[in-house]
Amino acid sequence: MDPVLVACSHGTASPEGQAAVRGLVDAVARRRPDLDVRAAFVDVQEPSPAAVLADLDGRPARLVPLLLSAGYHVFVDLTDAARAVPGTTVAPALGPDPRLIHLLRERLGPRQIHPGETVVLVAAGSSNESALRDCETAATHLGELLDVRVTAAYLSAAEPRLEDVVAHEHADGHGVIAASYLLAPGFFADRAARCGAQHVAPPLLLAGEPAPAALVDLVLERYVS
Repeated sequence: MDPVLVACSHGTASPEGQAAVRGLVDAVARRRPDLDVRAAFVDVQEPSPAAVLADLDGRPARLVPLLLSAGYHVFVDLTDAARAVPGTTVAPALGPDPRLIHLLRERLGPRQIHPGETVVLVAAGSSNESALRDCETAATHLGELLDVRVTAAYLSAAEPRLEDVVAHEHADGHGVIAASYLLAPGFFADRAARCGAQHVAPPLLLAGEPAPAALVDLVLERYVS
């Protein structure tokens, strides 16, 4: 029997964010109807990963983080939940991955980047150095794709803060283009939208839009990796 795929997202109070993540989980289940696919949340929403695992009556599971970088939630929350249930494992985080970078580029839209504009990759932030390195790697790869320099900036728990970067660039006479390295609408996406940049791209998932096929592929690849 294949392990149950437990798709573990952060959780959000935003109805739009909840719908967007639910759309991704549903798309994964449709792609692999042979699998038992469950949703779990490390914060804000229920059920927790531990609660989902307890409901499986000892069946093996694979916790797949719907998280763009590997930080505390992967290394502590999910790892602890998996350790408590024999046969349960934790997959790598979704990023960094080239498909995410191409989705970031798509979310920026057809707008051209003009001389004098600075591109910033906006991430939630983490106190975990590994998570920050993942974000910096994503910024580097986006810069290679756009053929411009891209700086990573954070909304919490790490430096540089997005608001400080935007203020600094504006003081130097530069416009700012913000690429949202965020999975779905919610608290951080709302903060990014208010940062004062000339253009803020939406997150990778949106309510009312089909989950990008590349994200579905990535979740399923992490399940088997």
